[in-house]
Amino acid sequence: MLEQFIHRHVPPQREESGRTLLLLHGTGGSEEDLLGIGETLDPDARLLSPRGRVLENGMPRFFRRLREGVFDEEDVRVRSHELADFVQDAAKAYAFDTAGVVAVGYSNGANIAGGMLLLRPNVLGGAILFKPMVPLIPDELPDLTDLPILVCAGRQDPLVAPKETERLVRLLESTGANVSLYWYAGGHELSREEVRRAAEWLASFSPQTDA
Repeated sequence: MLEQFIHRHVPPQREESGRTLLLLHGTGGSEEDLLGIGETLDPDARLLSPRGRVLENGMPRFFRRLREGVFDEEDVRVRSHELADFVQDAAKAYAFDTAGVVAVGYSNGANIAGGMLLLRPNVLGGAILFKPMVPLIPDELPDLTDLPILVCAGRQDPLVAPKETERLVRLLESTGANVSLYWYAGGHELSREEVRRAAEWLASFSPQTDA
């Protein structure tokens, strides 16, 4: 799958870091969008940033939706597996351990990261989800015991209601994941305060790799 995703790969500034940030943009974004955010979150980490392969009115996304806030769940399943395969292929090509991969997703990118957590959890060692929703309910919940996940949500978000955020948190907690929730006073935009909080959260744990 590596060649099927347009992507950017930025080698780590410190090889012994062991951390790879999988950067997943929002609707209309590209593989360039979150590189600066990734460098802010962890200046030493490897950065892997793919472009979504689905187009909606010419805008890249990671999966189809039927309308605003209503996802094509079958496509979520297919695209989550595609992206997980991409990560595994990238791990071989760029020589990193998937246990050190932390997904960093914004909006649509956060939702596809959620899909991966629920369907292919073995390719992620953690996740930072900015403004996510519940992407789907899997047939069987995975075991995400102690997997660190940060959810950042806006109290005034016009696209994601607080109850939807809380529903996602409950779903992830039911898998055994170690979920932290940060509420931002604003809306759907990605704020500096959220990025700062996410950097602090990320610094609180080290990736568990085989290296």
